[in-house]
Amino acid sequence: MTAPGDGDREEVNDPSVEEPTESHIAEGDAPDVHEPDATEGEPAAAEGEAGTAEHTAASDELAVTQMELAERTADLQRLQAEFLNYKRRVERDRELLAQNAAYKVLTPVIEVLDTIDRAKEHGPLEGGFKAVADQLERVVGAQGLTRFGEPGDAFDPNLHEALSHLGTDADVTVQTVKVVAKAGYRMGDRVVRAAQVLVVDPED
Repeated sequence: MTAPGDGDREEVNDPSVEEPTESHIAEGDAPDVHEPDATEGEPAAAEGEAGTAEHTAASDELAVTQMELAERTADLQRLQAEFLNYKRRVERDRELLAQNAAYKVLTPVIEVLDTIDRAKEHGPLEGGFKAVADQLERVVGAQGLTRFGEPGDAFDPNLHEALSHLGTDADVTVQTVKVVAKAGYRMGDRVVRAAQVLVVDPED
């Protein structure tokens, strides 16, 4: 009977120690192996789609804001133009009213100026009459009433009233004022009274 030596060991079948089998590996004893999940890339794609949607929404909102701004700018420009036109109409109407008032006041004065003109035809004015005549002419001139119509002026039916034709004159090339019976008066471009004149025609 040989005693067990150091190099000779008997195999001891311990029922408490089990060898790993395929069933153990199948039950979960195998090492963990990470497999890529098919759903891991979906959050990144969703985030990209959300960013694109937000960018599109921001672009649409900016376009709407720019359109509204353009409309408001056009409205302001239209209101400004309407206000300027209204202001011009008011100023024009105010000026016209002032001219009409002055016209009503000065029209009777023209007869007095005609009397002064007839007096001047008989000689220079003197004394107090001259002082009054000079003052009256200054006053009506300050109100915008100006005199027109002189011998030698080309006849203009808008400014002159022809009382008579005195025949022809070799010195003129167009119909011309020869004599001024009554001077004309106007305020600005408005004729208060046409000059009453006698005219001559050019020779053929």
